[in-house]
Amino acid sequence: MTDLSHIRNFAIIAHIDHGKSTLADRLIQICGGLSTREMQEQVLDSMDIERERGITIKAQTVRLTYKAKDGETYILNLMDTPGHVDFAYEVSRSLAACEGSLLVVDASQGVEAQTLANVYQAIENNHEIVPVLNKVDLPAAEPERVRAQIEEVIGIDASEAIEISAKTGLGVADVLEALVKHLPPPEGDATLSLKALLVDSWYDPYLGVVILLRLREGVIKKGMKIRMMATGGTYNVDRVGVFTPKNVEVSSLGPGEIGFITAGIKHVADCQVGDTLTEDRNPTAEALSGFKPSVPVVFCGLFPIDAGEYDDLKESLSRLRLNDSSFEFEAETSAALGFGFRCGFLGLLHLEIVQERLEREFNLDLITTAPSVVYRVHLTDGTMLELHNPADLPDPVKIDHIEEPWIKATILVPDEYLGAILQLCTDRRGEQIDLTYAGNRAMAVYLLPLNEVVFDFYDRLKSISKGYASFDYDMDDYREGNLVKVSVLVNAEPVDALSFISHADRSESRGRVICERLKELIPRQLFKIPIQAAIGGRVIARETISAMRKDVTAKCYGGDITRKKKLLEKQKKGKKKMRQFGKVEIPQSAFIQALKTSED
Repeated sequence: MTDLSHIRNFAIIAHIDHGKSTLADRLIQICGGLSTREMQEQVLDSMDIERERGITIKAQTVRLTYKAKDGETYILNLMDTPGHVDFAYEVSRSLAACEGSLLVVDASQGVEAQTLANVYQAIENNHEIVPVLNKVDLPAAEPERVRAQIEEVIGIDASEAIEISAKTGLGVADVLEALVKHLPPPEGDATLSLKALLVDSWYDPYLGVVILLRLREGVIKKGMKIRMMATGGTYNVDRVGVFTPKNVEVSSLGPGEIGFITAGIKHVADCQVGDTLTEDRNPTAEALSGFKPSVPVVFCGLFPIDAGEYDDLKESLSRLRLNDSSFEFEAETSAALGFGFRCGFLGLLHLEIVQERLEREFNLDLITTAPSVVYRVHLTDGTMLELHNPADLPDPVKIDHIEEPWIKATILVPDEYLGAILQLCTDRRGEQIDLTYAGNRAMAVYLLPLNEVVFDFYDRLKSISKGYASFDYDMDDYREGNLVKVSVLVNAEPVDALSFISHADRSESRGRVICERLKELIPRQLFKIPIQAAIGGRVIARETISAMRKDVTAKCYGGDITRKKKLLEKQKKGKKKMRQFGKVEIPQSAFIQALKTSED
């Protein structure tokens, strides 16, 4: 077992694209975690989607062995965390398992919104923070300005911030020395009864459930009988190991160490993230404080295009939930779409990633309904409903008032784009709380209704600021709002997958945009198709898709005009009948495109 003073547990935190995964690659390379032949870019981003999009979705852990300049050998447990706001939950779990953090800041872009959010989380976890300035080899790098910005905005000493280029490897060796020198070793006693924090769990088709642990007290060995304190389940440990990043079996893990175990567990539902593991025969007296559970903020329905794939979708969702505990689902039915599931996500990117993983990893064709947030509907009889699906809104006569969730958003943006960003926030019913400056960048703090953010706020923010603005948010509170349900009707049939709840002042413009979108997206038929947006019985917007015209008179050469008139009359009757009985199939692509409303 390793001496505690020679262990360092640290997370790498940063804004999106500031170089976390590249720095992790360099650290693995220097410590010899993988041979040159095995090395590849973003070695810890194991999912195809992570590689293609160049983002980290799942926090990954690696154990490295480092020989310091003082001749001592240290064990470094590195956690590479995601930077996107939707995966902040992954970050909070990683930070709880470590004593220190490497704060990576891009030397050309400086402190961004997510940098702040992650650093505050690290400070809450009492972390020692080592600032690192990455990308100093870029012509636009201004390390001195960014140092001053870190001290001014975050309030931590950046005089000893290490200047590196994770891409070329410049200065990375200094980072390892700083880790060993500045970060505190973990505390723990191997003689006490086992107490370990369950940091993450995922499903492996060969081994069953794999559990990632951070040991606080005691030792875990192969063959030991363990108990989960929250669920009460008991299991025998089959394997104990560490990731180097390859998984390597070890005889035991002691206090302060991070590693994995398998114990023949069939369902990840039995392994609650944040639970405490202890020995069955000699349990610890009290459980560790886990993490606050993730709360989904965006809900949408997922339905199979082919009704026969319902069971496959159910199985796929259960298996995906094994790897992603922040995603929730429950069965629901829809008049237009049949049987499916109502799913909860941490944000729109999370929704997109889950949908893409279902389509790729499980070969499913899905229809996604309009994303919505959780509304609180207060009825006239004094009861309160939590509404996840706009289609379930009770009769307006029974509703006293509806409350919607609001968020507190922090936006960091260069000065020249500030006016446009403030205008965007005001258009989305935002209320300004604060506006401060750090150098030439403004930090605006706004209260915004989540309903306005969920659709395309992030895309608009990025396009207005040419990609320079960064955005982070926390849930604030529920407030009463003047909200209405807008139904979308295609050929007089309501399409419940497209219905949404909107603020009364904006319902007309949103309804008009969706009708215009659908007019472009639904293929023309042989009959006229009306598309309408309505609040209750009142139509607020309408578009019409004109009919395709088949030339029925083409075969008439000359002769009496009445022959042509007769054929045209017959065609007219046929079209009327078609419109009465014709079913309009809305293609899957049209659903998704229509929901990405942008009111430009």
